[in-house]
Amino acid sequence: MPSPTSPPQTRTSLSQEILALAIPAFATLVSEPLLLMADSAMVGHLGTRQLAGLGLASSVLNIINGLCVFLAYGTTSLVARRIGAGDSRRALAGGIDGMALGLGLGSLLAVVLNLTAPTVIGWYGAGPEVSSQAVDYLRIACWGLPMLLLMLASTGVLRGMKDTRTPLTVAVSMNLANIGLNALFMYGMGMGIRGSATGTLLAQAIGASVLTAVVLRGAVRAGVPLGVRVHGVLEAARGGIWLVMRSAWLQASLAVTVAVAARTGQVGLAGHQVTNSIWSFLCLALDALAIAAQAMVGHELGRGDAGKVRSITAKLCWWGVAGGLVFAAGLVLVRGVLAPVFTPDAEVQQLLVRLLLVLALITPIGGIVFVLDGVLIGAGDARYLAFAGMVATLAYVPMALAVDHAGRGVIWLWLAYGGYLLARVATLALRARSDAWMRLGA
Repeated sequence: MPSPTSPPQTRTSLSQEILALAIPAFATLVSEPLLLMADSAMVGHLGTRQLAGLGLASSVLNIINGLCVFLAYGTTSLVARRIGAGDSRRALAGGIDGMALGLGLGSLLAVVLNLTAPTVIGWYGAGPEVSSQAVDYLRIACWGLPMLLLMLASTGVLRGMKDTRTPLTVAVSMNLANIGLNALFMYGMGMGIRGSATGTLLAQAIGASVLTAVVLRGAVRAGVPLGVRVHGVLEAARGGIWLVMRSAWLQASLAVTVAVAARTGQVGLAGHQVTNSIWSFLCLALDALAIAAQAMVGHELGRGDAGKVRSITAKLCWWGVAGGLVFAAGLVLVRGVLAPVFTPDAEVQQLLVRLLLVLALITPIGGIVFVLDGVLIGAGDARYLAFAGMVATLAYVPMALAVDHAGRGVIWLWLAYGGYLLARVATLALRARSDAWMRLGA
């Protein structure tokens, strides 16, 4: 928070800058989980085993997406810092290197996942009926990975340039098209869960093409060569190693959560899938503040203004807590209405009403976690984030396994996940209070 002696104009300007970045980022980020919730609702009306299968396949894709999110985070902080230091051509060149890396990595992952889908789904230990649905979905959806990773990198370039409006327009248009395509293939053409995967694949191809065209057009205008620079791609890969490790610990905790939920049966896994879809919505909604933090912190560190970085961090932390409380109150009020939207199964509905109360309890904790994460990512403090992720995951896994051993079910599993968020808050706040991450300049 700015000091009491800060001039009112400075405080207002900072708030306006945060809102100008966060509001479009919020709309962009929530469009994806809204799509996931719509997809869950459509698949849920095909049957409980299809919904549970979607939960397993989505877990695999979310893990890959989470591990590769460094393509967005890394390009955001790199581009923002270089632009803050006055080197826009080098900023765009680095962003294009990240996009090339995303396309190549996504292509490799698509081939590997298509060949190993039954084995990967088998690791979750679900029954054969649920697993077959998951494999059907995954073998189609995996071919969208090159486009997905290309979108991550190109979105990061635009965010680093403080352009959150273009990703908003593309994301909303793409996700609306996705819902329509899913409905067409699932119901109109009778493809079932495979229709959902097909619609998503086509929508991702459209979104990636548009975002790539926007970035490349900007690069041409700035006089940046468009050829792939092998050394630049390798540099982007090396720079993302610590962020990959940070994400790996995060995804390990999520994978453990899904694995424990899968052992509770179809009802428990279906309830977990819907709860996780809603949690993804809340995470990404709150992550809008983290996106603003990444861009603003990167710019100000590039400019060498440590005082403004502190002001940005403090203000965003307060906003993160406030946003979490607002979403928590909303969950409590609408939990009874939400459950029937996702499934006609009365048993799953009853479970969901209780799960959403737990979700309301942990959401304010998430608000502060995402802001601090965004601040340190914007600062390029990836090595510490990897360490912090390891500590939090090692604290959480025994809690999740204890829930499984005691047969307590998914409600206790989500309470244990709240303990994981507390561990993340502790490690991130400890770092944010120091000056070790405040590296100034390009």
